[in-house]
Amino acid sequence: MPLKELAERRAILHRKSDPQTIVKHALDDVQLGKVAMVSSFGAESVVLLHMISQTAPDTPVLFIDTEMLFPETLQYQKDVAEELGLTNVQVVKPSREKLLEQDVDGILHTIDPDACCALRKTQPLEDALEGYDAWITGRKRYQSGSRAELPVYEKSGRKIKINPLADWDAAKLVAYIEEHNLPKHPLVARGFQSLGCAPCTTKTKPGEDPRAGRWRGQDKSECGIHIVDGKVVRQRNAA
Repeated sequence: MPLKELAERRAILHRKSDPQTIVKHALDDVQLGKVAMVSSFGAESVVLLHMISQTAPDTPVLFIDTEMLFPETLQYQKDVAEELGLTNVQVVKPSREKLLEQDVDGILHTIDPDACCALRKTQPLEDALEGYDAWITGRKRYQSGSRAELPVYEKSGRKIKINPLADWDAAKLVAYIEEHNLPKHPLVARGFQSLGCAPCTTKTKPGEDPRAGRWRGQDKSECGIHIVDGKVVRQRNAA
């Protein structure tokens, strides 16, 4: 079955399903092929990671270590994986050779943030996903205007991307974390609503878009992992 048709059929079937059911179906559906989860182990990641742990704790979980993450995120990744019993977390890093060629001084993000994201995040993930047919993400519609029409299932190149939490808002996420007594990222209490690389992430102010602290003041709101119509999504962040 063509990927587009498969994605559309799954979207119709799961339009009113709860995220846990979507996750279970995605991991059990042989027509989808081999499925991995991609997680940043960020501010809200623990919700979907918990759902994965309850369904299939040996699911491949790809964690991109750009080598510019907050130390708190690196420790949180280890702590959450251990507490939830996730047995197949795969830490993906950028190519050492390419880093030496393109960003030996570690300042590419100040000159060309898109190139830095491609080098440290987009390309490493693309390589890591080579052996998979579909991948699960934690994106939600409420996170920013560019994600407002986010579907549960979408075609992404030759793969299918699954967004089980697409229609969940912040209140549902907080309630789930509290209900299951899940560990919170330590930087959330310090004002970070969305977490990425340390040099390009700032705290958000009350009332701001949750992703306003990512690439603040730049014409950039996505790292490039998530593409719409073949292009990196852009939206002017609050200055």
